[in-house]
Amino acid sequence: MTIDIHHETHGLPSEATPLLLIHGGGSTIGTNWGRFIPMVAPSRQIIAVELQGHGHTASHPERTPSFENSADDLAALLTRLDIGPVDVLGFSNGGNTAMRLAMRHPGLVRRQIIASALFRRDGMIDGFWDGFAAPDISQMPTVYLDADRAINPDDPEHQRLLFELDVQQMSNFADWATTELAQMRIPTLVIGADRDVVRTEHTVELAVHTPDARVLVVPGNHGDFLGEEFAADDDTALRRTLPWLIDFLDQP
Repeated sequence: MTIDIHHETHGLPSEATPLLLIHGGGSTIGTNWGRFIPMVAPSRQIIAVELQGHGHTASHPERTPSFENSADDLAALLTRLDIGPVDVLGFSNGGNTAMRLAMRHPGLVRRQIIASALFRRDGMIDGFWDGFAAPDISQMPTVYLDADRAINPDDPEHQRLLFELDVQQMSNFADWATTELAQMRIPTLVIGADRDVVRTEHTVELAVHTPDARVLVVPGNHGDFLGEEFAADDDTALRRTLPWLIDFLDQP
């Protein structure tokens, strides 16, 4: 079962391959990509999405949230739009969804950037999983809750379901085998920050087990190098990192 997911198109078709943006957990197009899109859309078409229960997309609590389900939703969207293969940039949970898209629907992806993603639970920093023992919506960053309220002012349940869906998806996460990473036979850039919630050595290991992958570790925290609203006060880190990303995407 796939669901309809909200998407926005920015920029006009060009010689550059369209870029699919996949946000992180709890986020929206605006909070994750609000600084990124204006910098990149003048040179390439962007398709930005909001996954199950996020932003403008319905919660569908009857369907178990998973990276696999979200990948299939994206494949259905790209097929419906008749766009592909595309380049993909996925951040955090969006990075895991991007990897599943490349594994399950390889013909739809040309190149991918996997940012701050994991493939084993022990890849996260100490204490990361502690909050999942007794999750409470007060743990969710206010910037995400405010963004969702602004989009869904008449649906207060949307924020609660958003939180519960994200918690369920991460709580259910089971380690991926390195043989699964080996299925991604497309050019891949794996990126993380030196103060990320994903251990640097795990980011490197992800790249090691992915054919045709390279790794980039930048100064910063979880998401500031992409201009993510919760992580970054401004676009300084994004401007420093963006040339590396564009150079990778511009390669044939």
